[in-house]
Amino acid sequence: MNKIKTIETMQKVKKFHESQMDNLQDFLNGKHVEEPMCISKTQCEFGRWLYGRENNIEKILGSHFYESLDRLHTQWHKEYSKIYELVFVNKKKGFFPKVFGSSEGGLDPLSLDKAKLYYEELKVPSQELLKVLSLCQRRVFAMSDSMFDE
Repeated sequence: MNKIKTIETMQKVKKFHESQMDNLQDFLNGKHVEEPMCISKTQCEFGRWLYGRENNIEKILGSHFYESLDRLHTQWHKEYSKIYELVFVNKKKGFFPKVFGSSEGGLDPLSLDKAKLYYEELKVPSQELLKVLSLCQRRVFAMSDSMFDE
């Protein structure tokens, strides 16, 4: 991947991550979201970019930046899995949907409050991930074109 394509891809995964955070917040605020985010760190768009061997991202960024992105991305998915489990897996198993026959399998107020708290906690690794990604973008921008595959 050449330098320009690498920078464009980094911008794309940054926007993807930001949109996923926005979608999750919209969902927790009662808006309809088509499909939950991917729980697997290797299957989401950011993960496919980060762990994709054809990108040579680890070689381009160096081990320090790559390991930072990996650690923060892993932490983000770990925190997100709490929300995913609560709102997408357990929402139909909960007490209120069974008792009140909720056709949507909605969250009870306590679970919703818990999910919103988890979302606030999720913002920390998200902001750190985006910060490191921005540093990586600046690093790539400053690199010589010869460091990239054509």
